[in-house]
Amino acid sequence: MTNTAQPRNPNDTLGQEATAPAASAEVRRVTLWGLATNLGLAAVKFLFGFLGHSQALVADAVHSLSDSITDIVVLIGVSYWNAPADEQHPYGHARIETMITATIGILLGAVGIGIGYYAIAGINEKDVIQPGWIALAAACLSIVVKEALYQWTIYVGRRVRSSALLANAWHHRSDALSSMPVAVAVLGTRLWPSWGFLDHIAAVIVCVLILHAAWKIAWPAVRQLSDVGAADEQRRAILKMAMETEGVRSVHALRTRYLGPGLQIDLHVLVDPDLTVREGHDIAGAVKRRLLAEGPEVLDVLVHVEPFPEAQAEPHASETEPRP
Repeated sequence: MTNTAQPRNPNDTLGQEATAPAASAEVRRVTLWGLATNLGLAAVKFLFGFLGHSQALVADAVHSLSDSITDIVVLIGVSYWNAPADEQHPYGHARIETMITATIGILLGAVGIGIGYYAIAGINEKDVIQPGWIALAAACLSIVVKEALYQWTIYVGRRVRSSALLANAWHHRSDALSSMPVAVAVLGTRLWPSWGFLDHIAAVIVCVLILHAAWKIAWPAVRQLSDVGAADEQRRAILKMAMETEGVRSVHALRTRYLGPGLQIDLHVLVDPDLTVREGHDIAGAVKRRLLAEGPEVLDVLVHVEPFPEAQAEPHASETEPRP
């Protein structure tokens, strides 16, 4: 006997449609504020970097401008990834958010490579102009503003469980972190004028920080797009919860994959062969409800019901491949 936990309604696939409009509104609000802030900071950094003769600050302005680009990507994407499931997309549109997250990471990495190239190419330049105090003021302003923006964005991202918004938050923090070596370099060259090379070194440090942030954002998203499953610890937790559900004798053929920020689960449960179809169906429904309520970031569950072989005396949980 094989059965699913409940008849699946395409519009219930992710179980988030009731809150999707509110979540989308929050994502738009925090991202619009981020966009306005990034555009303003980029303009200030470009101007002060030019007037203050700081290559590192100009490089940091490019970073802030790249933040604006990712803000625009998030604003466009949120209208799509929160759209309900339909006939053409029965599992919803959550993968769009994952693609946007990967795009943010790739764009951030490209910016980092460009900054590093120009910094290294100019590190041996002669007659380096000493950066002015105005560049230090702009760098300090950026640190304070971008850290505040990070805290707000990460809070909203965690609350609405948006991987793209979390990625954008780290983009904000990387901007704040990248401004720190800029401030140190400007201060250092003001105190020791012969150390003008510090500005170029600071730009290289900015590059490394940006590339590190880009990797942490893009790599998990790329893995999810390749249908990577849950971590071993999460798989064990899922099996344990299913096995502890009343009426379940065994669990096997567990499969997981990510749909946006959460997991889709497919598993087989074995029940007493003498149960009626209705009773087996009710057990499967109990497994599904428990995993949705208590599981590790579970968005959707599909439960198959099979009779427990009478020859097997002890219940067990395994992860064998699905039976043909």
